[in-house]
This record gives sequence, C-alpha cells and structure tokens, in this order.
Amino acid sequence: MAKSVSTNTATEQLHVQTPLIHSRVLSTPTQRVLLKLENTQPSGSFKIRGHGYLCSTAVQEGVRHFVSSSGGNAGAAVAYAGKQLGVHVTIVVPESTPEFMKRRLREEGAEVVVHGKVWDVADKHAQQLAKEEGSLHISPFDHPRLWTGHATLIDELAVELDNKPAAVVVSVGGGGLFLGIAEGMRRNGWDDVPIVTAETDGAHSFAKMVEAGEVVALPEISSIAKSLGALAVSEKCAEWVREGRKVIPRVVSDREAVEACSLLAVKHRMLVEPACGAAIAALQGISLEGTIVVVVCGGNMTCPSLLQQWIQQTGAVEAQL
Repeated sequence: MAKSVSTNTATEQLHVQTPLIHSRVLSTPTQRVLLKLENTQPSGSFKIRGHGYLCSTAVQEGVRHFVSSSGGNAGAAVAYAGKQLGVHVTIVVPESTPEFMKRRLREEGAEVVVHGKVWDVADKHAQQLAKEEGSLHISPFDHPRLWTGHATLIDELAVELDNKPAAVVVSVGGGGLFLGIAEGMRRNGWDDVPIVTAETDGAHSFAKMVEAGEVVALPEISSIAKSLGALAVSEKCAEWVREGRKVIPRVVSDREAVEACSLLAVKHRMLVEPACGAAIAALQGISLEGTIVVVVCGGNMTCPSLLQQWIQQTGAVEAQL
C-alpha cells in the first residue's frame, strides 16, 4: 500500500494512505458518495495520523513515556505508536471500557489503568500521572500536532479527487478529526467546502457548541456511541466556527447510527462502531449535490456480537443482503 504525504520527513510516519471507494449503495442520482476507509489504518482508525505524528515528534525530542486516556481509538493509536517507537505507554481508561479493548491495549504492550466512570475523569487522572512521572500526557483530540497529523487525510483526498467535493462528512467526539479536516482544507484551498459534522443524540457537544456560539458541556453521555463521548469539544472548534468555517451540524439517533453500521456490514463487508455509523446516517439529511466524501473513521470498538446487541438495544432494522 502506498504511503501518504508525510507531515515531516524527519519523523517516522506510522499511518498509511487509505482506500477511497465509491459506494453504490449510499449514492443517489444526485450524490456520488465516496468512503475514505480510515478503519483500515494499522491501529484501526484515523487516530494514528495525528497520534502517530505527535508521538514520533515527541520521541525525537527525548520523550520516553506516553500517558493517554482513551479506551477507544485514541488509546489504540498511542499504544500502537509506542510499540513501534519503543516507548513505554500507560493508558488510563474509564470503567465503561469493554474488556476486549483493554486486552487489545495490553497486547500492544501498554500498561492499562482503570479509573473513573467517564472519560473526562479518566483523563484528569492521566494528566496527574503524567505530571507525577514527568511523562508526556497525550490527549485523544486536543493538541495542534494531532490536528496537523489528521490533516494528511485531506492531503490525500486533494490528490485522489479531480475536483473539490461538495462536502466532507466526519464524526465528531472531542473535535480532533474536525480540526484536522479544517486545517487540511485550509492548506489545500478547500475553505469553501462544507464540513458535515455527525454526532449521536446524547453525545452531541459539537452541535450544542454551534447552537450556543461557545463550548457547552453536556451533563452526561447517554448515547451508545462511546467513541463520541467527550462532554465538551475542544475550544479550538468554536474558534473555527466563529471565524466562519462552513459547517453543517447533523445529530442522528443511536438507532440510525446502528442501522448505518448494519448497512456497512452487510453491503460493504465492514464492521464499524456507532460513532462511525453516525457519519453514514448523517447522509440522509444532506441536500447538497455532487461528490460527498464520508470518513469511515474507525472500527475498533465493535465486533459481531456487539453489533447484534446494539441492534436489539435500539430497535434498529437489520440490513439485508
């Protein structure tokens, strides 16, 4: 597989260029839907773009221990990066983290610490551990180097597409991918391309921010899309929106997100998590015509039994062959 454009030739690149495929199932007479398959990254999600870049540059600067706070895609990316770079990694995860994800992190050589009921509590503990041990705390989404790394996704699209798309659809949790997409669009002259932000109801802190004009913290995460489970987005997201960055916020139900996961599993033979399904489900509310790129952000937090559990839990209609 071809390597993508590097953020810095002096750093070790840990991500790969991912496939961009046409989805006949999702396309309509007025919309050509393309899927950017970030679920095929070595760590299982887009996160390795930004976290790989941050970790590689940190090692160049002498860092020998990473502490992060995600039992999901970000944790998997940091654990993978640490193993590739020969650096010790500690991942602090909330109690809600599935056992199979804890096991996967340990298989990558990471030390796993369970702390708190929600991610925000786990992250505060991770910050304290890093401070006490003189290590580098790595946020799942809130660091400029993460955004610079994630921006390589747009660098690839700019080469792969003959023309600008009508829109790019991305799932939003804490906002790291959104910020990377926005940065990538700016450096490729795509500032006029709308970013459709997809969230599930109960994990919709970005939509709340757009509505209020400032960062708003949710009281809790009630959605099953745990990978979107940041109570508040990065302040930098609000700055981009205030500057006039064109965004179209879409909030879908858990049921819609799960039905999209089922559709991808049956029609495209790909298992993804509800956080990713939200971006597919968000297509239903987009009236724009032309090429729509949907970022298939990841598939770490899922398995066949979990998908069946979500279908039963939400009353979702299972896709058929």
